[in-house]
Amino acid sequence: MSKIIKQISNDYTVFDDGKRYVCKARGKFRNLNITPLVGDDVIIDKEKKIIVDILDRKNQLTRPSIANVDQALIVTSVKIPDFSTNLLDKLLNIIEYNKVTPIICFTKLDLLNSDELKEINNYIDYYRKIGYKVFINTDSELKNIFKDKITVFVGQSGAGKSSLLNRLDSKLNLKTGEVSFALNRGKHTTRHTELINSLGGLIADTPGFSALEFDKIKDIDIKNNFIEFRNYENLCEYKDCMHVNELKCGVKENVKNGNILKTRYENYLKFIKKR
Repeated sequence: MSKIIKQISNDYTVFDDGKRYVCKARGKFRNLNITPLVGDDVIIDKEKKIIVDILDRKNQLTRPSIANVDQALIVTSVKIPDFSTNLLDKLLNIIEYNKVTPIICFTKLDLLNSDELKEINNYIDYYRKIGYKVFINTDSELKNIFKDKITVFVGQSGAGKSSLLNRLDSKLNLKTGEVSFALNRGKHTTRHTELINSLGGLIADTPGFSALEFDKIKDIDIKNNFIEFRNYENLCEYKDCMHVNELKCGVKENVKNGNILKTRYENYLKFIKKR
């Protein structure tokens, strides 16, 4: 199968049967308002070096522009920058909405004192309990999640994405301390999206994950992406309960008794009220 692994302007690098072809897109895509994306499975004319067809996508992200992503590794700093439940829950919600599997990786736990570490471990336990895969950056089994997958790294600047990748695959030789990670570059010069072979799969080197608003996501979708709410919605008086102003609400009751993390519910309210 042919796959677009790199895009610079109107040039698309397509990997096919061990070879790379720099192709142009057929004019028909422009007429159909379709833009080929890195990650697209395509059919090409190898002689003319033209993309002639784009196969169906299972998903796509807007910023970065990439298709057919299997998973997003949310690199989450707990110190410098400090841990933000709001950012983590926002990323989880947007990633799940786009039908990408989120995986959480906490970094910089070595910078915490004992009380701070206990608090972070409580968060780690909670996110695992509700069904997310959660790692810390020193977990040896973290290397195993990339095999045969297309993975995009997301997270705030300074969260430790470059350091994490260096630890996982030293051949990448990433420079740390930049705003975002760049593969085999002295400074952050990534202005395009590219898929690079590493750790048995493909890792997306992108200009950054910046689509962090809920503009196109409905309130009902935001609610549904708070996955633990589903466990208690059968206790709500109304089937269409939004867990805000309703009196008999199973979700709000389980926030009070501690089954639902208070910060998760508070973030939910912020997300739907900021629309």
